Amino acid sequence: MTHTIWTPTLAWLAAATGAVLLAMASPNESHFFGQLPTLTVQRLDQQRFALPQGLLAKRTLALVAFHSDQRDEVRSWIRGLRLDQDRSIAWFKMPVLNDPGSERARNDMESVLLAGRASEIDRARLVPVFTDREAFIRSAGISGTGHAWVLVLDRDGKVLARAEGRFDQDKADALRETLRAEGD
Repeated sequence: MTHTIWTPTLAWLAAATGAVLLAMASPNESHFFGQLPTLTVQRLDQQRFALPQGLLAKRTLALVAFHSDQRDEVRSWIRGLRLDQDRSIAWFKMPVLNDPGSERARNDMESVLLAGRASEIDRARLVPVFTDREAFIRSAGISGTGHAWVLVLDRDGKVLARAEGRFDQDKADALRETLRAEGD
């Protein structure tokens, strides 16, 4: 008789314990969308800062490119969102480059990026990231390097929204909504 009383109680206890463990192990929103890795970077205007700690706005738009042929995709977002005219959006361009392993090689790569960028504003908005690309895409929660990405980041580097490829009005509206939303 004692055996029949304990069996449902133990089953219930096992189910409740399992539910609690699954709830604790399930991803939260920041893990699901991704997290910008902590990096020390130098803008092309030679100002060094830490990402994401150096982000000054509650929400920042990062235009991420992995290859030089993605410049047109990035430009399409700048034009489409009117980022050059809209001062209400904090934003920067982030080319993600595999770290060549030496300061000299990084400086050579920066020189290539500097070519044709005479204005200080353009240099200040360009933040090259020298890192392991694969680790970056895993951390940021994006699916690959085939297209440019637009990420909405909070001050902790959490990816709150994202879009891939060329400018699209529907995607832009969703990004704007996330940019304007109140922080947590």
